[in-house]
Amino acid sequence: MSTSQQLPTHHEGGPKPIKRKHSASYYVHRVSESLSTRISKILCGIFLTLLFIIGIAAFISWLSLRPHRPRIYISSFSIPGLDQSNGFENAEIRFNVTARNANRAVGYYYDSVEAFAYYRDQAIGSTPLVDSFYQEPKNTTILYKVLKGATLDVNNDRWKEFRNDRALGTVVFRLDVTAMIRFKVSTWDSKHHRMHANCDVAVGRDGSILATSKNKRCPVYFT
Repeated sequence: MSTSQQLPTHHEGGPKPIKRKHSASYYVHRVSESLSTRISKILCGIFLTLLFIIGIAAFISWLSLRPHRPRIYISSFSIPGLDQSNGFENAEIRFNVTARNANRAVGYYYDSVEAFAYYRDQAIGSTPLVDSFYQEPKNTTILYKVLKGATLDVNNDRWKEFRNDRALGTVVFRLDVTAMIRFKVSTWDSKHHRMHANCDVAVGRDGSILATSKNKRCPVYFT
């Protein structure tokens, strides 16, 4: 066979790749890194889960311990003798203040509780209700008082104004209740806060509180 009739031969153009052989310590290191990564992820997941649970528990505790404002109502209010022209000579205002503690775990210390009566934004009387008392959680306290004599400033002219309103069917007063309050949670007591409750009260021709005002919740704020 001639040289021109020989089959072409193929020659590879480059060197063959060299396979690197790793030592046993290399594979041990890789496995160790993989395990470390997995353990880190597991620990991170556990930490985040615990943090979430603690956050939920803290939020629930805050909701249960967060102090709510006292709930103040006027359960009764009357002016005897309002139908008498000379009733101012023995004028008096009788009222009951209901204080409700709606908290489950927070108590109130009431100090220096006072009541102020107003007619057309003019002060007509004031009196201390009680020096101090402690109110347990989920508890209701009723304070009864009478404004008369030195604690009630009603003259003949003011009485005529009462009777003029009475002729129209309604006489409107405002009773403000103030107190210094401390909140108690377990063994911890807060600092003093001054509470104000503004209660609008309407009485009818007979001098007794109207149904629209009885047991109506009074707005409460602190200063």
